[in-house]
Amino acid sequence: QVQLVESGGGLVQPGGSLRLSCVASGSIFKINIMGWYRQAPGKQRELVAVAPRGGTTTYADSVKGRFTISRDNSGNTVYLQTNSLKPEDTAVYYCNYRTPGGMDSWGKGILVTVSS
Repeated sequence: QVQLVESGGGLVQPGGSLRLSCVASGSIFKINIMGWYRQAPGKQRELVAVAPRGGTTTYADSVKGRFTISRDNSGNTVYLQTNSLKPEDTAVYYCNYRTPGGMDSWGKGILVTVSS
């Protein structure tokens, strides 16, 4: 079992920035994928960015050039730096951990609201 705790959400004006953090604890595989997904009201959950440990990051087209995903040296924390935020980035952001076998763990989600 892996537990994920997210932090860093909140209200920000268009054009602003937020840094989201997610700390994983529990039975963590050395090789894993951590990432961020989001779900806006009335929409399906979608991938934002993923970062395989030691691998290549992947971003949704809608956030390329604005968001940056990174992991700390321990590999147990993943960050999402969000810049140039737009109202359409408003959503609940979920941290995800995936094992080499494809099993997913999810955080509870944090709300990011972009509004003036």
